[in-house]
Amino acid sequence: MTVLRVALGEYDLGWQSPARSLEGAADVVRRAAESGARLVVLPEMCLTGFTMEPDVHAESLDGPNVRALEALARDAGVSIIASIARAAADGGVRAHYNSVIHVDEAGATRVVYDKQKLFAYGGEDAVYTPGDRSPEIVEIGGVRIAPFVCYDLRFPELFRAVADEVDLIVVVANWPVARRPHWDTLLRARAIENQCWLVGVNRTGQGGTLEYDGGSAAYDPWGERADVDGRGIRVVDVDPARVREIRERYPFLKDRR
Repeated sequence: MTVLRVALGEYDLGWQSPARSLEGAADVVRRAAESGARLVVLPEMCLTGFTMEPDVHAESLDGPNVRALEALARDAGVSIIASIARAAADGGVRAHYNSVIHVDEAGATRVVYDKQKLFAYGGEDAVYTPGDRSPEIVEIGGVRIAPFVCYDLRFPELFRAVADEVDLIVVVANWPVARRPHWDTLLRARAIENQCWLVGVNRTGQGGTLEYDGGSAAYDPWGERADVDGRGIRVVDVDPARVREIRERYPFLKDRR
């Protein structure tokens, strides 16, 4: 297994504006590729911001803006993990999901996770359908990755369900300024308790009435801050050997009931 360089693709999303969001994503992906990253993680609902109007702004995987993300990945030769407001036919009925997609280096896209815990406080549960299963494990360069979305971070049992199968957990978010201290604490806690790498990518700027100040971060399996700056974008070198080292030295996961 080799070290995987991951870029923390934090930026100011265009509020319900895919064109502006894609401009920001293009800049992030370019700088990430220049920094040697193989995986770029973008924020939650990276095309629209945290919209509660999926009837207007959600799109299917063959939509033009998803295709534009695919082109960014293909042209830069990187993989992308992010979430989108996704429209889908569920049993013949139109449904909307907050879905994590993986776009590989060839520009092929698949859904790997539908957000399980919808943010009822903000009305997300009224307009989106929750996922009902753990993430599919994405493997890039021998590193096993499980993605989660924003509010999921408050529910440690979701992460425990995949801990044994992963080297890296990714959390994509639109986490506002008012609750940033919780984001900071919970990211590190999820890394420590699951003894794996943890990358959290948040947005900046304003979305609707909410302010976002980023705070994207990476932690190693011991809970140490791990991200560094590379060509104006923060990156982390994820080494799966570090996961094995910590789990063998401190086999705490074996004591679960």
